[in-house]
Amino acid sequence: MKIYQYPSQAAEKRFKSMVDRGVSFRVKDVKAVSKILEDVRKNGDQAVVDYSNRFDAGGMTVGSMRVTDQEMKDALAQVDPDFQKAMERSHRNVADFHRRQLPKSWITTDRPGTVLGQMIRPVDAAGVYVPGGQGGSTPLVSSVIMGGVPAKIAGVERVIMVTPPRADGTVHPYLLAAAHLTGIDEVYKIGSAWAIAAMAFGTETIKAVDVIVGPGNIYVTIAKSLVAGTVGIDMIAGPSEVLVIADHTADPDCIAADLLSQAEHDPMASSILVTTKRKIALNAKKALYERVAKLSRREIAEASVQKNCVAFVVDDLDAAADLSNAIAPEHLELLVEDPFAYFPKIKHAGAMFLGQYTPEPVGDYVAGPNHVLPTQGTGRFSSALNVDNFLKKTSLLHYSKETFDEEAEDIIRLAEVEGLTAHAESVKARLKK
Repeated sequence: MKIYQYPSQAAEKRFKSMVDRGVSFRVKDVKAVSKILEDVRKNGDQAVVDYSNRFDAGGMTVGSMRVTDQEMKDALAQVDPDFQKAMERSHRNVADFHRRQLPKSWITTDRPGTVLGQMIRPVDAAGVYVPGGQGGSTPLVSSVIMGGVPAKIAGVERVIMVTPPRADGTVHPYLLAAAHLTGIDEVYKIGSAWAIAAMAFGTETIKAVDVIVGPGNIYVTIAKSLVAGTVGIDMIAGPSEVLVIADHTADPDCIAADLLSQAEHDPMASSILVTTKRKIALNAKKALYERVAKLSRREIAEASVQKNCVAFVVDDLDAAADLSNAIAPEHLELLVEDPFAYFPKIKHAGAMFLGQYTPEPVGDYVAGPNHVLPTQGTGRFSSALNVDNFLKKTSLLHYSKETFDEEAEDIIRLAEVEGLTAHAESVKARLKK
């Protein structure tokens, strides 16, 4: 972990590279994914099965793509009580949080002679992508809950889940248990770009959905970007990020642990410390290298730390807030003496974690807010996955003849200025009635 005094020429150069980042794809990867999407669009189930057998698990057939009721029952029988308890707590808290997001349809008649309003309805079908996680050995149960819960609370009638199979062609029982608890209607043992294509375009077996959500690898991300417009998507997400703002009260060992909680995701993950005390940065660096050696995903975390872990030492917490706002991190931890007095200074972040006992993993699993968050600086203009991703807002308009007559000349004038004479004639035709 490189430590920089900010401001300085070296620090500003490194900082600029972080602010100027963005989601970008290699041309050869986009071409490869485009070919897969077109193949699935044309050849449906057979293309999906061919890709699955080639890249995931051999022996898949069209008939075995969907998880059966018996497979679900067998999975539920394998779930241990401690996991069931933890999963139920997560589901309960996430559901409670997302219920508060539900907007309401409304109608107003405040302006005489009009009825105006907004009707809110869910999409008909949604797809949740759940990454395979180390060939199925690290089942990302939280991704099932974070994707499925807001869809169900929004009222989506049909919610499907896709996830790559393990080498033996099965889905990890914990993922199926989470799908059952969440109320997922259909589960398919397919992953990568061909799963995105199947959900976007539909196949003989898998009916198309209206919205696709959930994280994935670079091929999933490219596929989502290419089908956006055919279906709705949650976001184009890059590698995971955490930024920790720490003052003199922060525990360096906890800082190190928190930085590594993101570094173990991906070699491209970013872990950033901004602190007012150089001693805090030095001690955190020491603890970080002691901790990384003990991790089960040591190689991934070490690669991330070497390339993307950095600390900035600033003069005060105002400067720390300025740096954070410019980066707009996915996860922002405020390990400061009074986080509730400080957090109004933050303008851009996917999620804020306030205080010493609210590390980022709390949000990943049980707190309630969604952990699918904007990355790569897109927190400047976008939000966490939420109920709104699964809702449509339709405007309602009604005019009485009297109000129409009163406002008609203004409508005609505006239309004529825009050169849209047919618009104007549509109004004029009614003035003669």
